[in-house]
Amino acid sequence: MISFLLSFAIASVLAIVLHGSTRKFVRSRLRYVDAIQKGGAPWLAGGAVFLVGSLFAGLLPLVGLGTALTAGLAVGAGVAAGARDIRQGTSPVVYGP
Repeated sequence: MISFLLSFAIASVLAIVLHGSTRKFVRSRLRYVDAIQKGGAPWLAGGAVFLVGSLFAGLLPLVGLGTALTAGLAVGAGVAAGARDIRQGTSPVVYGP
């Protein structure tokens, strides 16, 4: 039970950090990249993170496929939110300066 709670806490913190940093990176560094505005960019980024995370799932004891899936979804949602911020011209505060 404790290992499940610890895994859930790791996945939750990882999702929050990855979503915020990905959104900020897309907004600031990829502002002028046309490919980020395509519909497949969030899926591609999220899938890549899931594949890399699933490789580490077998090596680390508290990281499983659920954590890899959570990380992939967080990155994909961060890319989509950052691209939406660019299109709308908004710049909200995202988890820090």
